[in-house]
Amino acid sequence: MTVLELLHERRRQQSLPGQRKDDARLVLLVEGGSSRGVYSSGMTVAIERLGLLPLFDAVYGSSAGSLNAAWLLCGRADQSKHAWWDPAVMRTTINPRRAFTRRPVVDTHHLVHTIYTQVVPMGFAEILDNPVEFHPMTTDGLTGEAADLHGYVRDTLSLQTALRASAAMPFLAGDPVMIDGRPYVDAGLSETIPVRTAISQGATHVVALRTRREDEFAGTPPSRGERLVLSRWFARHAPGVVAGWLRREEIRAQDEDLLASHPDCLQIRPPVGSAAIGRTERRPRVMQDALDVGVAAAMSHLGNGHL
Repeated sequence: MTVLELLHERRRQQSLPGQRKDDARLVLLVEGGSSRGVYSSGMTVAIERLGLLPLFDAVYGSSAGSLNAAWLLCGRADQSKHAWWDPAVMRTTINPRRAFTRRPVVDTHHLVHTIYTQVVPMGFAEILDNPVEFHPMTTDGLTGEAADLHGYVRDTLSLQTALRASAAMPFLAGDPVMIDGRPYVDAGLSETIPVRTAISQGATHVVALRTRREDEFAGTPPSRGERLVLSRWFARHAPGVVAGWLRREEIRAQDEDLLASHPDCLQIRPPVGSAAIGRTERRPRVMQDALDVGVAAAMSHLGNGHL
């Protein structure tokens, strides 16, 4: 049974997690990439509009993808989408000038504990109560291995901490997020798209919301300047991540191969020709257009009579 056939059958049966008649485990993977996550955010908006979330057994998020997954799980993906281009949100969360004052360029603490509680409130209780499992991914700073924080999340504070840990970009977001005495950094350093973790936990069918175009995969090795700055940062804050960071393109290629070879995987990407969004992009028109592209991409695969 293909992914679309499984979605169709579950919708026909109106089955909820824990009540399935099939033995499949259907998971949603949400890729991040800092500001590039606007694409997967638009895709979650489409899934919300189509009412598809209850058909999944679990949602895995990486970096900004965890934030997008959280908005989907609380039923506010569409309602909160304007945050991607709202100056009151983006200018206080991402500010390259803060690099000159040794403050985080990407302030995830402000984002999660202020924006998500006072400006654009996130439904933390709804996420915790949702029968669809939430798996926010991060990277263990001591081992460099991917870490699934599903078992750690038990209340609002631990959920907020997990969201910050998943999106804790090295250097740009300040110090690692500490959980039980261990440092955690951005999930993208171990799994840019958490397919290995999902498959190891029994995923049989996968829908992957991607933020890179199909022709945008090739990356470049760290520059000499990046090596100098980040190697020192990792040595001080997350020594186990250095090897994986230097091999990031190789690891990403392995994940791409795993997704491409999975027999029951549907990947949804921004179409060729879509804008290449930088990690700290915040121009309102660029972000709004990219989100609309994400909505349209998911609708083309999951809407329009496909189910």
